[in-house]
Amino acid sequence: MKHLESIEEFEQLRDNGKTIFMFSALWCGDCRFIEPALPEIEAKFTEYTFIHIDRDQFIDLCQQVDVFGIPSFIAYENGKELGRFVSKDRKTQEEIEGFITGLKS
Repeated sequence: MKHLESIEEFEQLRDNGKTIFMFSALWCGDCRFIEPALPEIEAKFTEYTFIHIDRDQFIDLCQQVDVFGIPSFIAYENGKELGRFVSKDRKTQEEIEGFITGLKS
């Protein structure tokens, strides 16, 4: 999963194509819990670009998009938010895949 480099990159990815942003942090145990499943999730949903956003590095962006719990996922297509899976709770691979499957363009 590619890591976000800048706010400009976020805006570019959000506004062009189908992107799922994963908000996480190095110290987040629940984020580490799902990491082993992420390559398989990415492989199942190739129509999306998956981008990792470090909460600590982009705290202003998190506030801007109302992400206060991690891990959290927000999906966009060409600038339109398709859905969000935002909470402070641990997420399973099945829950994440269910969220992505339920997204409507």
